[in-house]
Amino acid sequence: MASSTACLRLPCAPAGLSGPQSCRGAHFSPQRAAPAGSIGRARTGLRTVGANGTRNGGVVAGQGSFWGGALQLECTARKNEKVDRRAGECRCAGNEDGGKPGRSYSLYDQASNLLTNVLNPGGSGNMPVAEGAVSDLFGRPLFFALYDWFMEHGPIYKLAFGPKAFVVISDPIIARHILRENTFGYDKGVLADILEPIMGKGLIPADLETWKGRRRAVVPAFHAAYLEAMVGVFGRCGQRTVDKLDGLLAGAGGEVRIDMEAEYSNLALDIIGISVFNYDFGSVTKESPIIQAVYGVLYEAEHRSTFYVPYWKFPPARWLVPRQRKFATDMAQINATLTDLINQARDTRQEEDLEALQQRDYSKVKDASLLRFLVDMRGEDATNQQLRDDLMTMLIAGHETTAAVLTWATFMLAQNPAAVAKAQEEVDRVLGDRQPSLADIKQLEFIRLIVAESLRLYPQPPLLIRRSLQPDTLPGGHNGHPEGHAIPAGTDLFISVYNVHRSPYCWNDPEAFRPERFQESRPGFEGWAGFDPSRSPGALYPNETMADFAYLPFGGGSRKCVGDQFAVMESVVGLAMLLRRYNIALAGTPEDVQMQTGATIHTKDGLWCRLSKRQPGTAVKAQEQAAVTV
Repeated sequence: MASSTACLRLPCAPAGLSGPQSCRGAHFSPQRAAPAGSIGRARTGLRTVGANGTRNGGVVAGQGSFWGGALQLECTARKNEKVDRRAGECRCAGNEDGGKPGRSYSLYDQASNLLTNVLNPGGSGNMPVAEGAVSDLFGRPLFFALYDWFMEHGPIYKLAFGPKAFVVISDPIIARHILRENTFGYDKGVLADILEPIMGKGLIPADLETWKGRRRAVVPAFHAAYLEAMVGVFGRCGQRTVDKLDGLLAGAGGEVRIDMEAEYSNLALDIIGISVFNYDFGSVTKESPIIQAVYGVLYEAEHRSTFYVPYWKFPPARWLVPRQRKFATDMAQINATLTDLINQARDTRQEEDLEALQQRDYSKVKDASLLRFLVDMRGEDATNQQLRDDLMTMLIAGHETTAAVLTWATFMLAQNPAAVAKAQEEVDRVLGDRQPSLADIKQLEFIRLIVAESLRLYPQPPLLIRRSLQPDTLPGGHNGHPEGHAIPAGTDLFISVYNVHRSPYCWNDPEAFRPERFQESRPGFEGWAGFDPSRSPGALYPNETMADFAYLPFGGGSRKCVGDQFAVMESVVGLAMLLRRYNIALAGTPEDVQMQTGATIHTKDGLWCRLSKRQPGTAVKAQEQAAVTV
């Protein structure tokens, strides 16, 4: 039942406050099944249902935080502890120690409850309000709690804790209204506050007016000739990874244990460096100060996106907090490198009109990169600072997304041998032993569907953040209030892409890993047109048009990611090259893989896999042999 007060109720106390009766901030779970190998949402030992209906062990969520690094709680349930969730409260029954039922309160929750009632005292009109413990938001990824409340409260609800209050959206009808129908009524809000010190006025954190100007300049850069040239870059960088792995296998007797998330991260960094600003990090094969600086800034961006109090805004923190001193040093080194690259590009500028640039033969351009295009565009008079902001934004956003997509695609494939066999057969048939081309990517349909399904189950990012610039009335959504919900200017919103992508109202078997789902139509409901692949024929990947905003891997509307096709193509090439060359299995069990979240969803301790060599073409040969035998 929704409350008229936007607050989170008090839970049980953390361990140690009330003896054997205390609850350690137990993980709560919706009453639903998760796919084989999916990240668990409940107590340790959660059982999950696989894509084939069999039960498998779920993975217990690794520690995550939401603007709360200093307030992170170790929220794991005691063994055999009985936990009830009624009216947002957590009650602990007696346990194996023989203690009597009891209840006490977390100091974190008391403080948050006080701040909530002081700073967010008003009601929520006709909008449901999430009730629960603030401790629910810590110790596991935020979007697990948001899904629990989605199942309880419906497509839209208000969530308030401490000084923060958000409207959480889990419905394609409401998402479409915000992202497309009233796109200029919203900006990036909290996200811009966090990222502007790092990305400046880049496309992600930019205010509306700055964004309009920069998007007009950047979007044409991702034209067909450039993308075709970049496929060659993807292949060359992928070959570096293959050569490295071949070397490791040669010295390991045919099988090696390796953290594939780290390898994907290095691969993505090299691709972004060459394709965006013509800088070869060489991170697959070497370490260098600039690589360490880049990763330092990436970690800081993640840290800031998940921290409760923006302490870095206070000047003393810049020299008192070690990580902030390191961040300042890293930023200075990256800025100096980017400035040198921008100046070099300007010194060799060959100014041309947009049409001429888009028809340029990039195979003959020495430094074919996004930076080269932006510098050479006639009438493009961006300052060095604006170019730097654009490049930094693409570095962070492009690197994080691709590394995460490949990681989770591999995680799911390692548990689905039939999908691996189908993917390898396609790669052998389409590519043979040559490097991928743009035409090949279009033929690698199942590989593209694997990438799309990875983005559905593990969206990057799992939340889109917006702030209303003016009063608005949001639709009620599926089974929501028919009159909708009025919100004032300045309202912060989460569009939970994770919830929309796993909504049982929009998807059949939403927890299952099934790439073929994107080839099928799904009927809609009032206000939502359903999923129909024929709405966007020839599209490189399933998009918000096909899904009527029930699939938002790159956002939607005017502020949709400009590098969506680049990211998909890069992921397809990387995955295809590895599947052609290697057999990949998890080094442990799916339960060993824990999750951490921030700007993107990634693992806590890496994706450790067992890699062995396969002979390219073996899938096709096996299929041909089977046909002859029959």
